[in-house]
Amino acid sequence: MASINNKKDSKENSIEEYSFIYGDEAVTYEVIRKTIAEGKKKKVTIRVHPDCRIAVTAPEDAEKSAIHEAVMLQARWIWDALKDFRSHLEYVQTKHYVSGEMQFYLGRRYVLKVVEDRDAISNVKMDRGKLLVTLNRFNDDKPKLVKALISGWYGIKAERVFHQRLAELLPQATWVKGIPSFRIMPMRKQWGSCSAKGTLMLNPHLIKAPKECIDYVILHELCHIAEYNHSENFWRLLTSVMPNWKEVKSKLDGMAELYLNE
Repeated sequence: MASINNKKDSKENSIEEYSFIYGDEAVTYEVIRKTIAEGKKKKVTIRVHPDCRIAVTAPEDAEKSAIHEAVMLQARWIWDALKDFRSHLEYVQTKHYVSGEMQFYLGRRYVLKVVEDRDAISNVKMDRGKLLVTLNRFNDDKPKLVKALISGWYGIKAERVFHQRLAELLPQATWVKGIPSFRIMPMRKQWGSCSAKGTLMLNPHLIKAPKECIDYVILHELCHIAEYNHSENFWRLLTSVMPNWKEVKSKLDGMAELYLNE
């Protein structure tokens, strides 16, 4: 049996949040209202994202009851999609930093291979589809050493690539004066942030994502220099420099559990 529960109505961003009961679980979904151009068909669209977020897009003048009815017609499909994505997330396990585990770099998967070479200096490098970690000596701290080496390697790569992408994207951000400073800062739930003074903070784990996802995060934070909030003006500005940001964000959100896993 399904029922509706109105949890929140946030008019500032034209986003409303509701929930319905399916089985014994409350399923929350957000409604984003949009202006429909004259002549175009007015319809309600439903999307279940890989991070289990449910987004419903509806015409700005649609009645809540009509939106609810459209969601209820797809309740079983929504539930099945949620189960599929949740089962995928269950396979995200804590890393042990041993050979055979999967690592990511710029959207590509690399198999971790750990080797011992007493004549070498401990290092990390990419080699024929593998992330090769060489240790001078194996000991009881092997996993910790491998993790530290990989984290350092990601940090160096992130610094270099983020600088390159920022330089490439700045000409689009015409509202930004000069070159904003940024620093690499590990974060558990954010890809980036922007201080009130315009300093960008970027998560080193973002280097595991495709370049378009890195571009999305950088542009998102650059937009905060002009609009220090998530108002309609902010989203309008972001859309002007990255029209497909929603698709890119969805791709990044869908892989977040894997990219942030360590």
